[in-house]
Amino acid sequence: MSNRIHIYNGKIILHNKIIENGTVLVEDGKIIGVESSNQDFPEAIEIDAKGKYISPGFVDIHVHGGGGFDFMDGTEEAFLGVANIHAQHGTTSMLVTTTTADKEGMLQVLDTYETASLKNTKGASFMGIHLEGPYFAMNQRGAQDPKYIRDPDPAEYMELLHHSKSIKRWSVAPERKGAIEFGRILNERGIIASMAHTEAVYEEALEAYHNGYSLLTHFYSAMSGVTRKNAKRYAGVVETGYLLDDLDVEIIADGVHLPSPLLKLIYKIKGPEHTALITDAMRAAGMPEGEYMLGHISNGLPVIVEEGVAKLPDRSSFAGSVALTDRLVRTVIHMADIPLIDAIRMMTLTPARIMKQQDSIGSLEKGKDADIVLFDEQINISNTIIKGKIVKA
Repeated sequence: MSNRIHIYNGKIILHNKIIENGTVLVEDGKIIGVESSNQDFPEAIEIDAKGKYISPGFVDIHVHGGGGFDFMDGTEEAFLGVANIHAQHGTTSMLVTTTTADKEGMLQVLDTYETASLKNTKGASFMGIHLEGPYFAMNQRGAQDPKYIRDPDPAEYMELLHHSKSIKRWSVAPERKGAIEFGRILNERGIIASMAHTEAVYEEALEAYHNGYSLLTHFYSAMSGVTRKNAKRYAGVVETGYLLDDLDVEIIADGVHLPSPLLKLIYKIKGPEHTALITDAMRAAGMPEGEYMLGHISNGLPVIVEEGVAKLPDRSSFAGSVALTDRLVRTVIHMADIPLIDAIRMMTLTPARIMKQQDSIGSLEKGKDADIVLFDEQINISNTIIKGKIVKA
């Protein structure tokens, strides 16, 4: 198999324009050319885009599972199964995400990550680990298992941080006792501290922001808005996200978690530069509707998948999504009237920048990893290339 790929006759999506009849040249897993016309490239695998879009690979920074697997299963089979199903729908990089668990459950995921990463040759690349919880507000737990929810424990989180260098992000309710100090520790280590499953008011969220919290996890979902206490109104974390221009947000753009007016509002205020699209996908992504487990296959929470979304059995809360990244792009284009260039930026360069990996992924530029997807006008994925390796053709 040649280490060269020649993609031509396509519409190349850059961060600020689309090149018609463009060509992308790949060698040794890297992009070596993005051209406005066809170029000779001897001894290369030829891919005629046939007028389709040539896009940066999709970057999903919040994903729990898919294809019948969940990362909390803690097995190499599960890790590789999730990576493979998402790659078929355009994801080339993903942040392995946990749900609330005891320390032993988190350690198992950390250890499996190291071994599975070495065997991940056909699926979306692993960007690191996102620990979602267990330091959350009980009343905003959503579908997180309440038996594991607790305050940040320095002995526990320092052990986890020392155990693995692959932790790249941690989602926390900033009002929990000890969460501000925890945010500072994460920030000092270059780990993204994100506000999540929180009842914080604006003043608490602002303090968290000034102590290293730079992202809002699944914006609006399990998150405080305007509340009243003793007849007075208080702004919440949602309002904080709008008021702080450089505070990033991620949104579950499956068309169910957020209705059209909210998608439009987020885009209008935060813009594509500070909004990342995420699947928050659980194990039922890419699978038929029915009954599934959220989290570990044997001791997770039972959920039901219907109407294109996962719910708790009593239908009191969503329980993650069953979306794949191509669905996210279609949704924001059709439901929020977002231009294709901006929709792709929200699915590529913005999440890459949030995770401080924009120098290697997130856009089609010379010297970056050859993470590339081809799709038609309906965002149907025809080709996925990860680090110069064709995984879907």
